[in-house]
Amino acid sequence: MANPAFSNSPAFSAKAAQKLAARENAAPAVPTPGQLQEHFSLPEATPDQMERMTYQDTILKTLAGFAVLLVGAAVGWVFPALAIVGAIAGLVLALVNIFKKKPSPPLILAYAFAEGLLVGGVSMFFSQMWDGIVPMALLGTLGVVGITLALFANGKVRVSKRATQIFLVAIIGYAAFSLINIVLMMTGVVDSFGGLRDAYIPGTTIPLGIPLGILVVLLAAYSLVMDFDQVKRGVETGQPRIYGWTAAFGIMVTVVWLYLEILRLLSYFLPRN
Repeated sequence: MANPAFSNSPAFSAKAAQKLAARENAAPAVPTPGQLQEHFSLPEATPDQMERMTYQDTILKTLAGFAVLLVGAAVGWVFPALAIVGAIAGLVLALVNIFKKKPSPPLILAYAFAEGLLVGGVSMFFSQMWDGIVPMALLGTLGVVGITLALFANGKVRVSKRATQIFLVAIIGYAAFSLINIVLMMTGVVDSFGGLRDAYIPGTTIPLGIPLGILVVLLAAYSLVMDFDQVKRGVETGQPRIYGWTAAFGIMVTVVWLYLEILRLLSYFLPRN
């Protein structure tokens, strides 16, 4: 029995095999000097014509993703309870998109909407507790993204092996801290809003959440640098255009993480309602 994946495809059908055999048996045509000159005079095919990744196309895909995310955020702002649905759906869709070999635009846009529900609900919650925190977090996020992109475009910051190793160690440490913090909060060991983040650094009146928040924002900024580097590599190596959606997905994940961390960091500097 033939593999259905091949037998059902026109590219691997018996008819296609017959056409290939006929071409191989046919005598090759010898081009004339005029035909060769005409061929070499043709302009080079652009990346768009070859269906390859370009910066412009990747930017458009990323903007489309954020447009859907904003729609989801508007819904989540009006119905904050949907933030839980968005968190669960976003996690599931993120895992699907991560392990899927070929990017799926509908699944990536569905992820963007789910993340929007989460962002909108969380933003509404924070806005009720701290006046003006959401606009400040949005401006802060745009500022970090803009500065990081400008520094990367000018060659001021680049991905390096050592920096990436430090980044990975710090991310693992932060993930472990966050997991322990969540467990302690759920079990009632700590009952403050931020859990261990609200604990004061010994000998000071500075909450742990402030230096930790600054560190995580820097980690998110470096994650953006790695995202931009991946886009650069994809364009330079001529990857298929469809992978622009993968780049859009990765950038959305990082920017949402950055926004939520800035939101949490700002809460330590603003008076609570």
